[in-house]
Amino acid sequence: MIGQIESYDPDTQTGVIKTEKELFTFHLDGWIADVPPEEGDDVSFDAEGTFARNINLVGAYLEPPKAVKYKYLASVLALFLGWTGIHRLYLGFYKMAFIQLMLTVILYVTGLPGFAALWGFIEGILLFGGQINKDAKDRPLK
Repeated sequence: MIGQIESYDPDTQTGVIKTEKELFTFHLDGWIADVPPEEGDDVSFDAEGTFARNINLVGAYLEPPKAVKYKYLASVLALFLGWTGIHRLYLGFYKMAFIQLMLTVILYVTGLPGFAALWGFIEGILLFGGQINKDAKDRPLK
């Protein structure tokens, strides 16, 4: 269910959630979110009679993703070791890294190693320029 915290007492760690039709009591033991409850927070919860359990903030997933990977590290990896796909591996694109490594092996066997190095060099330039600006989990690069 979806509701809004009408009241919360930090001393007793209890509160009331209001929906369109009913009121539900809750205890902090049923709270899932990392931050403490505050009046006016929109929450989702499981109702058991007039008691709320598994309470979580509704808007918690709307927080923008935080950058965890470095753009310049990925760029340097692409420029110098791009033929191995190591920069794709660093960014979390495991399938693409494997494909790039296999293509490099095929190109070396056929006598065309320059094309494998070209792929990594171009992606290094794209990383430096900001055209590749997210990792595999759609987080921005630092």
